[in-house]
Amino acid sequence: MRIDEQPRTRWPELSTFRHRRPDLRLGSRRNRIDPAGATQGRIAVQHTVRTATAEYTLLLNAPEQLGRRGVGEALRDSVAELRAVDLTYGPNRPESLVSKLRRGEISPESYPPLADLVDRCVAMRAATDGWFDAWAVPGGFDPGGLLGGWAVERAAARLRAAGIHDYAVLAGADLVVRGRAPHGGPWRVAIHHPTAPDRAPLVLEMTAGAVSTSGVSGRQGHVVDPHTGEPADHLVAATVVGPDLTVADAYATALYAAGPTGLAWFRGGSEYRAIFAHRR
Repeated sequence: MRIDEQPRTRWPELSTFRHRRPDLRLGSRRNRIDPAGATQGRIAVQHTVRTATAEYTLLLNAPEQLGRRGVGEALRDSVAELRAVDLTYGPNRPESLVSKLRRGEISPESYPPLADLVDRCVAMRAATDGWFDAWAVPGGFDPGGLLGGWAVERAAARLRAAGIHDYAVLAGADLVVRGRAPHGGPWRVAIHHPTAPDRAPLVLEMTAGAVSTSGVSGRQGHVVDPHTGEPADHLVAATVVGPDLTVADAYATALYAAGPTGLAWFRGGSEYRAIFAHRR
């Protein structure tokens, strides 16, 4: 039985990283993914899928004993989970569980995943002093500030259940990685500055963890200050790194809304770290 590794992220010196090509890039349109070949005994797969709300890219570094059929089934399960979250929980879909909850037609306890989603929103409202508040939006409950990260983590859990423990899943400016890249080493992630793409990127070597950025979509007013109801305008972008993409997604959303005040959440031994928080 395989025991999952504890989340680990290492910030190598840029001079040692300079001669290594990153596996993944965030915040840059250039060479977003480097499709390296798999080492012996492994099967490398790259697959991109688009739902109504997002585009996802899955990179798998699977053990050869699973076989291509087994890897294909695991990939289909993971993609099906991404599509199911979009259809079943999307707040903009009138018949989604979230919409029914907003109309009072069901309770969170009616569906265990919905209860988990609501519980995550409650926990992140407390963790961010109310700056992440899924209830402080027009129309009622809207988990959109962490729904994307939640969807990716659920899809990743499907991969692990199928025996694939080395993978990366990207969604826009967010990603989650686990285990080893196809070349056999940790995933090498280059995170480009959100407003100065010509700067040298921040580089991470990750065997488990997540990165989430809020504010780089180009949409003005896509994050609302929950205390005023007005569009947040403190920061240009906020990027958070940590073990779980659902939590990192919520933290990035809240930090974008709160501005520099939110940096206090990452002190005192927090597992999460803010790496970009740029004022307008």
